[in-house]
Amino acid sequence: MFPKLLDNIHLPSDLRKLNFDCLSKLSEELRQEVLEIVSKTGGHLSSSLGVIELTIALHYVFDTPNDIIIWDVGHQSYPHKILTGRREKMGTLRQRYGISGFPNRSESCYDAFGTAHSSTSISAALGMAYAASKKKLKNRQHIAVIGDGSISSGMAFEAINNAGVMKDINLLVILNDNHMSISPPVGALNKYFNNLMQGRFYANVKAVDDIVHIEHQKINNTSFVTFFEEFGFKYYGPIDGHNVTNLANVLRNIKQESGLNFLHIVTKKGKGYKLAEKDPILYHGPSKFDLDIGIIKSKKTCNKTFTQVFSNWVCDMATYDDSLIIITPAMREGSGLVEFESLFPSRYFDVGISEQHAITFAAGMACDGLKPVVAIYSTFLQRGYDQLVHDVAIQNLDVTFAVDRAGLVGADGATHAGNYDISFLRCIPNLIIATPSDENEQRLLLTTCYLYNGPAIVRYPRGEGFGVNIDEELNSLDIGKGIVRKFGKNIAILVFGTLFNTANIVADSMNLTIADMRFVKPIDKELIISLSKTHRAIVTLEDNSIMGGAGSAVLEVLHENNLYIPVLQLGIPDRFIDHGDVKQLIAEIGLDSNGIELSIKSTFHKLLL
Repeated sequence: MFPKLLDNIHLPSDLRKLNFDCLSKLSEELRQEVLEIVSKTGGHLSSSLGVIELTIALHYVFDTPNDIIIWDVGHQSYPHKILTGRREKMGTLRQRYGISGFPNRSESCYDAFGTAHSSTSISAALGMAYAASKKKLKNRQHIAVIGDGSISSGMAFEAINNAGVMKDINLLVILNDNHMSISPPVGALNKYFNNLMQGRFYANVKAVDDIVHIEHQKINNTSFVTFFEEFGFKYYGPIDGHNVTNLANVLRNIKQESGLNFLHIVTKKGKGYKLAEKDPILYHGPSKFDLDIGIIKSKKTCNKTFTQVFSNWVCDMATYDDSLIIITPAMREGSGLVEFESLFPSRYFDVGISEQHAITFAAGMACDGLKPVVAIYSTFLQRGYDQLVHDVAIQNLDVTFAVDRAGLVGADGATHAGNYDISFLRCIPNLIIATPSDENEQRLLLTTCYLYNGPAIVRYPRGEGFGVNIDEELNSLDIGKGIVRKFGKNIAILVFGTLFNTANIVADSMNLTIADMRFVKPIDKELIISLSKTHRAIVTLEDNSIMGGAGSAVLEVLHENNLYIPVLQLGIPDRFIDHGDVKQLIAEIGLDSNGIELSIKSTFHKLLL
């Protein structure tokens, strides 16, 4: 076999030694490398396959890491990691103590900025560009690579607007236009990009004496100034993002242009792997699979996931109540809304990666008597916090939030973990916050919160439930009331959420009382007071940050009522938890059954004698 070009590339400086005509072969090798790695480890595949040529061209033309590349949202960073000294570590991708699935500043000097939430790249690159200008680093280049789904976010336009009035900076924004984010992109901006492809205007790219001339033309031959040029950017494109040599030529010439530049490239998500090209959504973030066969959907019977339970509930409730409207910020598949969109297309709104808009959009609907449900991940709800406070809670509007991915999420790591929502939500007046302990409780509490005439939140984790029987009726529960599931001796465990099943094992083993609290807000004060008077200690358990979490709410109740009883708070410690298998992470922070029992015994050993 002939040696691989890739075998001699350990850093981008090695890549830049290659002859220009070797770049196409390197692209083939790098694409195959990504395929082989992700098929063994799982991870974000389609996005990475779509930027093979762009990654090579960028590192070939620019002097990285002195020149800065920021990948937005970071799903597409695997080729970049391979070319920047991490090829040998790719087998540990997204595993405990392995390399991150996203750019990470602590991992490599080539990762200029940590990205995992979308639409941050232009702002960060602009900040770095200003810093370079301030430090007289006139030749440093700053490149933000952003997808067509991410650029529709308000934050991206805030950065573009700010950039347009700044002087003496070098900023190149590369729009990776593949007609896909995780789901197909939505909105008027996507239609605008499509018009560029369909002859409204086009870029004629010609290489003459190694100089690329880009002429904007329109069918009627009148001048056309693009949207981005109005903001002060020189616009280039659209060009084929899979022609690596032409792409490198274009980048070489843009590199000579100081100021604000905008390059529009067209790529195909999943490029080079037919199965991923055909179904880029399925191959967006697959688990391990056989490259020759592709992803095989498991035929074994398994428990419903919490996301599936929500999917079934929202379809059932929409059939019952025609005022129910679903809003999601670009999480159709992730939030379990494919069936709802099919059954109720006129009542389904995917607003793109625009969490702030999604929440205020819902608030507007609620003002006129509709019943919006916002389906959102815990980690993305953070991005709409002001809107939740100002536009929903202060006005006490009837908006229900189905908050998926609560607690640790595993391979995606700290950027996607829903560890803080109880803490940042429970301080907001007017909110109801429900924490179901299993999938049947989830359905009951979704109905309860939906029927409540005001803002309400139901948080639940990613992954399978426990296989409990699910009530098919749309029944509800008393708001703010927990329930004791088992009475024991001396110590009462108060559980908020799906760690109940784990805690129940401990309660059985140690003969302890265990209560399913159901609600963080309003919290069941009567139950807390009662248990504090009949027990010698209390343990609180939650899959949320200990600081400011549900355990803190219990302490507030005890303090308010002058009740003095030892309390052990168990939950997420005050640190960011890196990527890894969820069960392994849970065990490491002491929230598995062994860890919980050990914490109780070490803290209250005298009470157990």
